[in-house]
Amino acid sequence: MYLTYFGANSWLVELGLQRILIDPWLVGSLVFGNLGWLFKGERSQPLASLPDKIDLIILSQGLEDHAHRPTLEQLNRTIPVVASPSAAKVVEQLGYTQVTRLSPGQTFTLANQLEIRALPGAPIGLQVENSYLLKHLDSATTLYYEPHGFPPAELKKYAPVDVVISPVVSLELPLAGAIIKGSKTALQLAQWLEPQVFLPTAAGGDVKYEGLVNSLLRTVGSVDELRSQLALHNLQTQVIDPQPGEPINLELLHRVS
Repeated sequence: MYLTYFGANSWLVELGLQRILIDPWLVGSLVFGNLGWLFKGERSQPLASLPDKIDLIILSQGLEDHAHRPTLEQLNRTIPVVASPSAAKVVEQLGYTQVTRLSPGQTFTLANQLEIRALPGAPIGLQVENSYLLKHLDSATTLYYEPHGFPPAELKKYAPVDVVISPVVSLELPLAGAIIKGSKTALQLAQWLEPQVFLPTAAGGDVKYEGLVNSLLRTVGSVDELRSQLALHNLQTQVIDPQPGEPINLELLHRVS
């Protein structure tokens, strides 16, 4: 398995023969509702090129930091997409031709090689968005992705999971509370799933943020704090802090069931 982090929530997962883009923000600015004064993200250095030979795009939410329209406009509209219902609306409006809506509990199989299972994710407004469990059917290698730190209790029945991608820090706003809850749930997630590798997401990468919301955000927790918590609880999970754009080659141990 190879994983490449592009900052924010954006990942390229190479599992078996499949290349999967998750929640890609790869070009332009990140702005919510065209309100740059409220919140704006910019990459320090633009990507030299977009990833090629993509077999699937996975979108967990319909918000701009997961279903980023400028990026999706640059990608081939014939690439299959698996998306939450709100994210599916975005890609359908953009003219994508192979869109599969998944609600929690539903699955999609890619090329008879990879099973993608939707599970409950973060509550956004009145709806619950998706998290995903990916399973390579030949090797039984598994990966769990959830970008806001809201793991569902039902996830425990799929343990153990080899790789977890989820936040390790919390981002909190005055009065509103935590919008990302990694510092509160990362240890619990590791206890539930006993992953070999835990990769932080959501708050990393070579990205600069500005705007009113960013000035109010408070960050709680860190990679080192999670490592200390894991050691205290005698968990062998390795926490890898990914460097943007640098592929990580994961040589996973075979688990005996």
